[in-house]
Amino acid sequence: MKLRSVFSALTLTLATVFTSSQAVAEETFTLRLAETWGPNFPIFGDTTKSMARMAEEMSNGRLQIRIDSSNRHKAPFGIFDMVKAGQYDMGHSASYYWKGKVPNTLFFTSMPFGMTAQEQYAWFYYGDGMDLMQEVYEPHNMLSFPGGNTGIQMGGWFNKEINSLDDLQGLKMRIPGFAGEVFAEVGVNPTNIAPGELYTALERGTIDAVEWVGPALDLRLGFQQIADYYYTGWHEPATELQFLINKDSWEKLPADLQQILQIAMRTASYDMLIMSMHENANAWASIQSDFPDLQVRTFPDDVIQAMYDANSKLLQEAAERDDLARRIVDSQAEYLSNARAYTNISDRAYLNTMAELE
Repeated sequence: MKLRSVFSALTLTLATVFTSSQAVAEETFTLRLAETWGPNFPIFGDTTKSMARMAEEMSNGRLQIRIDSSNRHKAPFGIFDMVKAGQYDMGHSASYYWKGKVPNTLFFTSMPFGMTAQEQYAWFYYGDGMDLMQEVYEPHNMLSFPGGNTGIQMGGWFNKEINSLDDLQGLKMRIPGFAGEVFAEVGVNPTNIAPGELYTALERGTIDAVEWVGPALDLRLGFQQIADYYYTGWHEPATELQFLINKDSWEKLPADLQQILQIAMRTASYDMLIMSMHENANAWASIQSDFPDLQVRTFPDDVIQAMYDANSKLLQEAAERDDLARRIVDSQAEYLSNARAYTNISDRAYLNTMAELE
């Protein structure tokens, strides 16, 4: 399957989609989707609901998707196993949650010091991203598609200011994915805690710092009430969620419904990126107004350099693990180098120009 051909589907008009739908026997298909998030979880949950609604509308009701949030299936980090086993037809989560089971999955969420959302989407759909991701998920009887991007995530909430590497030694922090491994290299004790337990863990001192997402979702969890320092990001410059689909369930769908589902997933994913921008901007304005004493910080240069060096070391070790990991690491590095050269003379140059005027 050539997943990069998904783009061609987006050029279809709704009229064409509806015409092709009507040409197929009016059999209906219902897919069950399990998500990591709780019921009515903002932005993330909006994305799954939007995708399901579009799929149903474009198919004239022939494709329906029933969503079970974590309060129903009781396994927020069990999405991979449930979709693989066919317990659910689809899942919505983040690939780096499965790094303990299949290490190569973590590359498809976001990598420290890596691509921005715009660069990463280009890699997925016009570079090697989709094909490499499918190569990782194929042995597990699944397909994986981009499932929505948060954009650049903030570096986390801290109870104390980080002035040097010494301040990181033994610090207990909730941070998942490759970034957790990078932090471990410089002395942090990383842990992964379910979203519903984060506030209590930080408030009671079970952890000293927490990385979640960005102002919109952080504000809802209330971290600004119990932490004094909010750090800018480096670790997840383009956090991409994933739609997982059991391959057997996928192959039962007629070709036109497969195409409609891909259109719905891709459209919902892009909408999550722009929704994240909108909600984060509004939430940050609220935080600034209500918590004027909150201190925004960027990690010191020596800390950033140490994390960058640790990241390079871990990437090299990952590339030596197996051939597929090496090809993913190389593909991302090559694409980033090429894309960033243009980003530097476009987005970066524009922002630098505006900074001088403000």
